Amino acid sequence: MAKAKRMYGCTECGATFPKWAGQCGECGAWNTLMETLLEGAATPNGRGGWAGQQANVRTLAEVSVEELPRFSTASKELDRVLGGGLVDGSVVLIGGDPGIGKSTILLQTLCNVAERFPALYVTGEESQQQVAMRARRLDLPQDKLKVMTETCIEAIIATARLEKPKVMVIDSIQTIFTEQLQSAPGGVAQVRESAALLVRFAKQSGTAVFLVGHVTKEGALAGPRVLEHMVDTVLYFEGESDGRLRLLRAVKNRFGAINELGVFGMTDKGLKEVSNPSAIFLTRAQEEVPGSVVMATWEGTRPMLVEVQALVDTSHMGNPRRVTLGLDQNRLAMLLAVLHRHGGIPTYDQDVFLNVVGGVKVLETASDLALLAAVISSLRNRPLPHDLLVFGEIGLSGEIRPVPSGQERLKEAAKHGFKRAIVPRGNAPKEAPEGLSVIPVTRLEQALDALFE
Repeated sequence: MAKAKRMYGCTECGATFPKWAGQCGECGAWNTLMETLLEGAATPNGRGGWAGQQANVRTLAEVSVEELPRFSTASKELDRVLGGGLVDGSVVLIGGDPGIGKSTILLQTLCNVAERFPALYVTGEESQQQVAMRARRLDLPQDKLKVMTETCIEAIIATARLEKPKVMVIDSIQTIFTEQLQSAPGGVAQVRESAALLVRFAKQSGTAVFLVGHVTKEGALAGPRVLEHMVDTVLYFEGESDGRLRLLRAVKNRFGAINELGVFGMTDKGLKEVSNPSAIFLTRAQEEVPGSVVMATWEGTRPMLVEVQALVDTSHMGNPRRVTLGLDQNRLAMLLAVLHRHGGIPTYDQDVFLNVVGGVKVLETASDLALLAAVISSLRNRPLPHDLLVFGEIGLSGEIRPVPSGQERLKEAAKHGFKRAIVPRGNAPKEAPEGLSVIPVTRLEQALDALFE
């Protein structure tokens, strides 16, 4: 069978060359030529597209819209992040820092799935003995799960066609190589072509595939960005590797909501689900302290209460520091300018430090009002009540804008015993949840008066 023709493509301009060179002859960029396969070249399994199907044309009315069947992974939090469970033929890419728990959660999942369906764990980084030792340490069922140590993608797919697993894990995609290319495993071309073969196999056979991906020192998935486009779902592990909480976030999902968050606790027996994350993140000091306030953030399909802490101190440098953990640092600088302009409170001579307790990353603008409330509380050294909830978006003109799913956020606060809530007027309900007093505001000045009345 003829080998696929190899070419070298420039990652800057896309030009292709038959031989490698240090400089691209088209755009002049240095060290940008990467090995690739010529489009349309023959491959052992034929090229039917990533979906594994030959081209056909149908009207939308002829296409079946029946919901794809799902099956549980035996983990409610993982099922939530996946959109309700695994879909046959889906490809899930999971990334995170070393030691965060990627291999642990997938081994737990496969050991539980193997009790109901055939499953295959393919590792290119560990031996079978290492995988077995981890399974015994975690007290997982071991008599049904099959383990394979292999890095050649052609051999992996050939074995999978014989074993016919319902779920398969590849740990990790950066260790896999294809014999069609001469470059080392982990290279751009090797990762792209190996992933393409796995995606086609998953779509043709109906096997659900998990791919473990390495990350760069900046925290992004290593390899070509096209890898994230090829798969159906991309999950990121968040949190500190030495902390007790692990957060699994979906940043892409063709079968469910994005930004869905699953919360796990790391124990000596592996990752355990946290069914009520708000209770974990609200473990606060008994006495009221300045600079602390609770906000309601929306993660995927559920609200979650988290504590925002601020520390404001006199700066002894020419440029005061603005440091955030779990929040957008640029947005903090903008909100401090709004606070000065419309609230009359300057912070140009103050260092401002902000932190979201528990390692959660809050990316939505609903945190604006809580962020400034914590800053002012620390600046004035005046604590806010323990039973106060704050959320809302702040505009550049000082207006308080409503945020999505305000009713659900208020219900979550009432469920955890909060008595007061300062919210945008657009989120004020006609009938507040029992035991919760809602204070609607439209301007930043009103919100400041309500905070420290």
